[in-house]
Amino acid sequence: MEATLQSIFRSAFDSYRKKHGLSMDQIKAAQAIMDCQSDALGHEEWVCRNDGHVEREYHSCRHRSCPRCNGSQSREWLEKIKAKLLPCDHYHVVFTLPHELNEIWHYNRSWSADKLFKATAQTLRELLGDERYLGAEVGLLSSLHTWGRTNIFHPHMHVLTTGLGLRGDETRESKKDYLLPVGVLKAKFRGKWLSWLNQGYEKGEIKLPSGWTEMDWRRVLRRVSRKSWNIRIQGAYKHGDGVAIYLSRYVRGGPIKDQRIVSADKRRVCFRYKDHHDGTNKTMSLATEHFLTRVLWHVAVKGQHQVRHYGLYAGGAQEKRDRVRESLGIEMEKGYQNPDKEPRRCPECGDGLFRAKSTRRKISYIRSAHVQQDVTADRERTLPTMGRHFIDHSPPFFYAVRRPLN
Repeated sequence: MEATLQSIFRSAFDSYRKKHGLSMDQIKAAQAIMDCQSDALGHEEWVCRNDGHVEREYHSCRHRSCPRCNGSQSREWLEKIKAKLLPCDHYHVVFTLPHELNEIWHYNRSWSADKLFKATAQTLRELLGDERYLGAEVGLLSSLHTWGRTNIFHPHMHVLTTGLGLRGDETRESKKDYLLPVGVLKAKFRGKWLSWLNQGYEKGEIKLPSGWTEMDWRRVLRRVSRKSWNIRIQGAYKHGDGVAIYLSRYVRGGPIKDQRIVSADKRRVCFRYKDHHDGTNKTMSLATEHFLTRVLWHVAVKGQHQVRHYGLYAGGAQEKRDRVRESLGIEMEKGYQNPDKEPRRCPECGDGLFRAKSTRRKISYIRSAHVQQDVTADRERTLPTMGRHFIDHSPPFFYAVRRPLN
């Protein structure tokens, strides 16, 4: 069997879905991965007027979980970000939630993702806006990742933060060789997140995992409140391009790309990963069922953002960025210019091809659906059976107990 994510889904997903309750988001992702760049989605035909040469191009699914067709979109996203980045020091901050909160996340995916974005952004903006530190408004680029290097469930936030900020018309740069005291950052983020968890529970916004009692809830909160949460600050980078390039790999395409898959059959999948402990490349072999679980676990719910912009990098903040650029004596932001595509040429005569025919088909997701309706894991958009099916069928090393950074 070909060692690609598409071939693995095509060979194993039909039997997998019969044993596992799946959300519609997961079913759509799986179907898109299986049908991408095949006649299931239709095709376009390009014809040369001179010699009749015909080229057929199958349509891509463009689903954000598909690694097969998202290369151009990731490159375009990166170019847009690089056009926006200010020419100053940037810091890379990684916020990781304790693994004890993983089950709560599974049952409250939309709430958890939204609050993690807001908690990390508010923590950085409030501290850096304090006169004891930078005392100015900074720019933040936040990217949510839910997987570790071996596709385990490991929610964490990568934030690219400017080392300068704007205070009125004054540009302020950090005079220290670090962004913030990491102990202060940990304490504030932990307090904010736990406060919102308690408020969400009291307001009925949070659903407890299957089998949990209020005593279990309180026990977990007490345990994580005593821990030192895992936050890492890297930098300063003289520019943010390097971190932006790193983030662009994870904006679209899901948790694993085809080039990392070494071998695959109906029983097992072997893939490469980089061990964060010793920095070496290794391989891991998983049962195909467990591999599919690890991939589908990270399908984002409909409407969930993977990247958000705050402060100087917010969508409506170009005027502020221009003020910073003017104070630094550099040219104004030009924005991203989408380059014109090269015309398609005939390989025989070199003349231009014209599009003669286009067929586009819609997928019926219902025909392949096996959606369990009796358990609701998320109040808005569900992963219905995380508690009962997925956890019971997953290997014991599925959770990121040691909390490796992605």
